[in-house]
Parts: sequence; C-alpha cells; structure tokens
Amino acid sequence: MILVVGAKGMLGRDLMRVLPGDVRGVDIEEIDITSPESVRRVILTLKPRVVVNCAAYTDVDGCETNADLAMAVNGEGVGHLAAVTREIGALLVQMSTDYVFDGVKESPFLEDDPPNPLSVYGRSKLMGEEQARETPDHLIVRTQWLYGLGGKNFVETMLRLSTERSEIAVVDDQIGSPTWTVDLALAISELIENNCRGTYHAANRGICSWFDFARAIFAEAGVEMTVRPQTTAQLGRPAPRPLYSALCCDKLTRDTGLELEGWREALATYLEKRREAGLS
Repeated sequence: MILVVGAKGMLGRDLMRVLPGDVRGVDIEEIDITSPESVRRVILTLKPRVVVNCAAYTDVDGCETNADLAMAVNGEGVGHLAAVTREIGALLVQMSTDYVFDGVKESPFLEDDPPNPLSVYGRSKLMGEEQARETPDHLIVRTQWLYGLGGKNFVETMLRLSTERSEIAVVDDQIGSPTWTVDLALAISELIENNCRGTYHAANRGICSWFDFARAIFAEAGVEMTVRPQTTAQLGRPAPRPLYSALCCDKLTRDTGLELEGWREALATYLEKRREAGLS
C-alpha cells in the first residue's frame, strides 16, 4: 500500500488519482507530522510499503516570520517520518524544491549541485532532505512553480486578478519551469514503479519567467490583460528568491524513460481540464 501524507493538497489529490494499486491518503485531521507520536500511530497502524510526504508549510514569505514552524513541519517532521519508515522497511518519498538552490548558476541545476538556500523556506526544505536521507530507503523529488486544481497557485491568482483589473505587474527576472501537479504525480509514480532511490528533479520541460508565464496564462485562457514587467527588487517580498532556478530533469528521463511535456502544453491542458470541471 502507498500512503500519501497531505492527500488533500494540490499534489496529494493528483497522486491519489495517478498512483497505481492500493493508495491511501491522510491529511492534518489524521496525522500531525510535527508529532512523533502521531506519525508512529498512523504509520505503524497502516504499515505502508511507500510513504509519499506532500505535507509542508509552503508560505515562502510566511516562513520568514515563522521560522520555528517552518523547521518543525518541513524539517523535523520529515525526520519523524524517516524514523518510522526505516523501522518498518518502507520507502520514504520526500517532496522538495528548487528553493534549496541560490539561483546563481546560469544553467539548469543538477541533482548533485551544492544547495545554498536563500530563505527560511529553502533552509527548512533542505533540512527535510537531510532528514529523509537518514533512512537508506528514500527518494527525494525536487520540483518547482506548481499549479493544479484545488489549491492556491499562480495560475489561479492570475485568473482571479483578471476579473478584478485590466493591468498587472509581474516579475520578469526569476526564471524556472511552471509544473502541473498531474505531470509531477506521473513522474513520482514512474520513479516509484522503477524502484528509483536518491534525489531526482521533476518539472515540465522548458523555462520562462513569471512574466512570460502570466502572459501565457492570459493568452491560453483568452483573457485580455496588460502585463507589465517588474524586477524582484521592485516587488519587495520578505523572502529572497533564487533568480534562476531551472532544474535539469535528464536523470528522471534516463532512469524512467519519462520526459514530461513542455510547460506551455501542460498549461493548455490544465486550463481545458479546469473548464471541464466547470471552473470559470
């Protein structure tokens, strides 16, 4: 049995649909990963062969003022999961992020590039990676710029703002790969099915800026919107972000045969699925 922790989130919901075989999901109502007792009770009761941890504190700016909570959830909580999965011989799949990198490299980051997080969020996720590695049977999947049904994300924010205004400013100096949670779920499934271990990057193909991404969202959705570029410095958010954080996913393709679709194609499919679901 595969257990998805954080099953009600964007990625968790898609994993529940995509993962093969017997899949169970738990969320904050059933498990508190900051509590060793809660983690032991759930894991030892269910005895899964794989635990996929999607639970996280993902408010990047909020982490700057809630560092203890960020470390407890994104760092120490993973350690509690690692201890129990190691005890029962289960695989721990830990989700991580491009924010473990500093963004100074001018080509896509490889799995073995040295991490150097700029923010509390990045440091907490790096701590989670280190905790996951405490069990030999681990799989760490770094991804970035996620969007999907059922959660807060950049695509939904842009579409909401299009109903409230006719012009918007978006940063054009942060570069990465927008990634649809359905495609990420497929990558995780393939990694598990191919008995992969260690660290992998998984993101939709191609790179763009948030500015490029915003313009593509409006174009694909058929929405008239003026998008103005601005710098990260002009935006003035509390948490520093890596300016270039594209991830090289060649290892994923080499070891599973899966190459995720381009980010623009994934966006178009997502918007179509969104319309089919009756979302305006």
